[in-house]
Amino acid sequence: MKEIFDSISEDLSKVVTEKYSTSFSMATRLIHGSIRQDIYNIYGFVRVADEIVDTFHQYPKKKILDRFEEDVYIAIKQKISINPILNSFQNTVNKYKIDVKLIEAFLQSMRWDLNKKIYSNDKDYKKYIYGSADAVGLMCLKIFVKGDEDLYKKLKKYAMSLGSAFQKVNFLRDINMDFEVLDRTYFPSLDVNKFDEKSKKNIIDDIEKDFNIALKGIVLLPIEARFGVYIAYKYYIKLLEKLKKTPSLEIKDSRIRVPNYQKAFILLNCYFKYNLKLL
Repeated sequence: MKEIFDSISEDLSKVVTEKYSTSFSMATRLIHGSIRQDIYNIYGFVRVADEIVDTFHQYPKKKILDRFEEDVYIAIKQKISINPILNSFQNTVNKYKIDVKLIEAFLQSMRWDLNKKIYSNDKDYKKYIYGSADAVGLMCLKIFVKGDEDLYKKLKKYAMSLGSAFQKVNFLRDINMDFEVLDRTYFPSLDVNKFDEKSKKNIIDDIEKDFNIALKGIVLLPIEARFGVYIAYKYYIKLLEKLKKTPSLEIKDSRIRVPNYQKAFILLNCYFKYNLKLL
């Protein structure tokens, strides 16, 4: 029965989310059950594509990504795939009529990760972030608003700012790993070998601008999504605070993270705010 296969497909997307990102999976659990699985389905697709370009070093990554991209468009058109991750993803794409251009933009950024090592100008940097983060945020927004096109247009710029902020925090946290392991430098005009406090401050100031814009949109989200997205926002704000307090040389030498006990405290604090109608 196809219902069994669809159920297994969704279970796998959830497992991928939980195994790869404790923070994102925890925030997703706080999204209403009516839309939660669709967020898992988006993340499963995004995570697999990211793994192809970031970790499949002993394999023909370009060929694998080419086949993955071909298969996703076939899945969307035929409304089925024997790849469980793509099967659950196509179901969500078709259910919410997610614009294929968002998927194209995301996959273009993944394709850049195969060969492009330095983002020397602001235009390429912003284009990469749009595809790798903003477009994913817009896919999720389609789910959050449940087909309300007017609300989608109203919240679009805020969702993009949140996606950009999340991605830039990841870039800053992983600055050394990206440089040493993947030979990539995302921040324009940054010499990682000369990364200092001034460079760090400029990056953080830019991220904080994105977060300030994003927060204005979070409070306007439908109730089903608002709390979960706010938790994800607070997790990343906490991570940014830790990066802000960490000397630039230490950021290069270690991977800064938010411990689980701090995440639990954030969750508890946000829960009280939410119930007191402060969010």
